[in-house]
Amino acid sequence: MSNQTNTVMEELKQRILKKGRAKAEGGVVLVGSFLNHQMDAQLMMHCAEEFARIFKDQGINKIVTIEASGIAPAIMTGYLMNLPVVFVKKKQPKTVEESWKSWVWSFTRDGETTVCIDRNFLTENDRILFLDDFLADGHASGSIIHLCRQSGAQIVGMGFLVEKGFAGGGQFLRDHNIPYYALATITRINEDNSIELA
Repeated sequence: MSNQTNTVMEELKQRILKKGRAKAEGGVVLVGSFLNHQMDAQLMMHCAEEFARIFKDQGINKIVTIEASGIAPAIMTGYLMNLPVVFVKKKQPKTVEESWKSWVWSFTRDGETTVCIDRNFLTENDRILFLDDFLADGHASGSIIHLCRQSGAQIVGMGFLVEKGFAGGGQFLRDHNIPYYALATITRINEDNSIELA
C-alpha cells in the first residue's frame, strides 16, 4: 500500500471518527457534514485521486454512479481519468426514450425505488467503474449488476468511500466476483453509538 493510499484513508477515517455520528439501532452512519449532504470538495478530490490511481490501466471507458451522493466523487474521478460519467437516475426523465431498468432498496428512503439508465449510455461496448458513497447491504451494487447484464456492459470494478463491513455488501460482491475497493471500512457500531474502523 502506497504512502498516498495511507494518507487518503487516514484522512477519511479521521473525518468519520471526528465528525461522523452513528446510531447502533439500525446501523445508521451520519456523515452529512462532509460527505453526502454538505460535501468537503478537497476530501472528495483526494478520494477521487485514490480511485483514479487504483483503477488506472484497466481498460475502463466509463464511470457509472447512482443518484445522488456518489455523483461528486464520480465526476472528480472522471475528470482525473478523462472519462465520461453517467449516473443512474431514480426516476426516468421524459427526455429518455429507452432505458435499462432495475430496482433498488433505498436505506435512506426506506423503500424500493425504480432506477434507470439511458440505453445510449450503457452498452455492450462499455467497461465500467461503478463509484458510490456507501457500500452497505449491496442493493445499489446489485441494481448496477442487473443493468449491466441487460446492456451487456462489463463491470471492471467498484469503488466506495465507506463500507459498512457488518452489513453484508462486501460478501455480496465477492459472491458475484466483482472486484471492489473501499477507502474506509466501518467494522462495528457499538451500543454507545461509537464507531470502530478497520
